[in-house]
Amino acid sequence: MFKENVPLQWDMDAIYPGGSRSAAFAEELQEMESSIAKLNGALEQSLSGAQPVMASSLREMTDFVEGILLTLRQSESFVSCLMAQDVKDSAAAGLNDRVKTIAARYASAMTRFDNLLGSVDDESWQELMNDGRLRGVAFNLSERRELAKLKLAPELEALAGDLAIDGYHGWGDFYNRLVSRAAFKDIDSDGNERVLSAGQMHNRLSDPDRAVRQRAFQEWEREWDELSELSAETLNRIAGFRLKLYDKRGWNSVLQEPLHMNRMSEATLGAMWAAVEEGKKVLAPYFRRKAELFGVDQLEWHDVEAPIASSSSVIPFQEAAEFIVEQFRSFSPEMAEFSEQAFRDGWIEAEDRAGKRPGGFCTSFPKSGQTRIFMTYSGTASNVSTLAHELGHAYHQHVMNDLPALSQEYAMNVAETASTFAEMIVSDRALKAAEDDAEKLSLLEDKIGRSVAFFMNIHARFLFETRFYERRREGLVTAEELCDLMETAQREAYSGLLGGTHPYFWASKLHFYLTDVPFYNFPYTFGYLFSAGLYVRAMQEGEGFAQKYVALLRDTGRLTVEELAKKHLDVDLEETEFWRQAVGLTADDVALFLKMTEK
Repeated sequence: MFKENVPLQWDMDAIYPGGSRSAAFAEELQEMESSIAKLNGALEQSLSGAQPVMASSLREMTDFVEGILLTLRQSESFVSCLMAQDVKDSAAAGLNDRVKTIAARYASAMTRFDNLLGSVDDESWQELMNDGRLRGVAFNLSERRELAKLKLAPELEALAGDLAIDGYHGWGDFYNRLVSRAAFKDIDSDGNERVLSAGQMHNRLSDPDRAVRQRAFQEWEREWDELSELSAETLNRIAGFRLKLYDKRGWNSVLQEPLHMNRMSEATLGAMWAAVEEGKKVLAPYFRRKAELFGVDQLEWHDVEAPIASSSSVIPFQEAAEFIVEQFRSFSPEMAEFSEQAFRDGWIEAEDRAGKRPGGFCTSFPKSGQTRIFMTYSGTASNVSTLAHELGHAYHQHVMNDLPALSQEYAMNVAETASTFAEMIVSDRALKAAEDDAEKLSLLEDKIGRSVAFFMNIHARFLFETRFYERRREGLVTAEELCDLMETAQREAYSGLLGGTHPYFWASKLHFYLTDVPFYNFPYTFGYLFSAGLYVRAMQEGEGFAQKYVALLRDTGRLTVEELAKKHLDVDLEETEFWRQAVGLTADDVALFLKMTEK
């Protein structure tokens, strides 16, 4: 398939040569600042009220908006990649601060742009949206217009955005400082002590050897305990800023912003969690059987993602790449060809080395028509699933590259749909292709593990964050109180099936510190279940579904999730039936697991 070995490191010079010292990137930032100034000039003229807003002038300003948006997304992606590949790159941290400043200026301009949209009377607005020059972004412009009505006066929103640079976003960026300071002690196979990065240590938390992961978990908790006071201060300041801003806007619910950002209703969220709560019962026998196989009364936190027994050997990166492309090809040749290019052209950073940030992500470079994937690959079946997951994100962006920039702004929940769908393709085919029971059991458990993650782990995060914000309204929440909230949420979300919890999960998890996306949790479960529904349709309809799938992905930036599901699946997401069916798919996997482990 591949003529040469696929690279383990990504190629960032293809985007901007020179890394954090790139002259080309510095020039890009200057041009973006110039474009924002021009947009402000055009807005100043239109907001003066000298003449009514015309389709031609609005189209011109929208072109400015979309041009800046593409460049800003590309710039944010470049900086995030630099910081992830080397947490000690101080120059990258400086660039990140500059990009945040530019983003705040753009947000300020967009506040004025939204104010302009809101100044148009309803009748004139409908005429504008029916104009052929604006019809392609009518949904996005109307969405911005409606949200502007719920916010503060433009000058106050702009002020809040400016103050957020060194406040709100500054606290969010501080997480990277915390991770860079984290140092985990480990003993290698020769008995020598070594220091591991957070990314390296995290991989050891699911080691097949229970003694290894027990030591790793103790060390993980010890180090995050050391950093807990700083972590608690950071989390409190982020939440405090959000709550104060929501209060000034008159928003009573902390879910108002994340629900809007995910283009979904509270009724849909409620229906989804109700179905998940019902469906958790099917996982109880799995937890009990796994505990029995480990020889313990109940699973500890570090047991949940650990394999029952490791299958054969480590999966080389090259082999993983070839397998993923092959499985994608069985669903869609176009998806396979795209993924082959991503591997071949160095779009993936997979090397297991010190200095990298923990976790994995996919980020887009829309001006270049490329994406980049970050992870630390150690050869496990879970790593292969993660790789497929991130390639699903990348393909989602790929099929939208020709759309207007505003229509490419799809929400996190539907982004997780594409990634999880790709993951399902690979995991199901890997399970069917397994040559022996040990390998099959390992793959099956990895598949069930994803249901555990989305039904229980993500639910624990949601419960913790919801309750944390309630507590934060009353004042600062201590590290000890945060640990209590976390443990309570985990015990509830895991239906009391855990013997030991992970109290410092709140400190170690990046997602709680993200300032661009609040409540970075429930969209994962939405994506997992929505993709399960899509996967059932794909199995029922066969080859013809690939094009329908692309059509759905292309609509993700210009419809609400309820509209998306109605148009492409003819289902109502505010009712529990769709979600129950999706949750129910896990029952077959658990039944097979119990049958295979009867002995």
